[in-house]
Amino acid sequence: MFLTLALLRKGIPGKQWIGKYRRPRPVTWQIKRNVIKRLEQEAENEYWISRPFMTLEQERGHAAQRREWMWQQIKAERQAKFPEHKYIADQLNHLRVTKTWPS
Repeated sequence: MFLTLALLRKGIPGKQWIGKYRRPRPVTWQIKRNVIKRLEQEAENEYWISRPFMTLEQERGHAAQRREWMWQQIKAERQAKFPEHKYIADQLNHLRVTKTWPS
């Protein structure tokens, strides 16, 4: 039964480029060229990654000063946005109108 369906079927069911029974895409020279180019780029990346710019001793703590400066900047921005302190005496100062002077 399946052989008959496979032999008598005239096309690919559903979308022809996606799915389980999709139409295979032919491999052209452009595809081969692009794959080779990507592999060469990846090999070059691996070459440069395998040779570090800094040693482990140089890398340890090299950005501590910059990070501290950035943290101080962020902290200063937050403090600038923070409203000034409000005291209860300032809030209730209008109630002191009827207070008499001590003699």
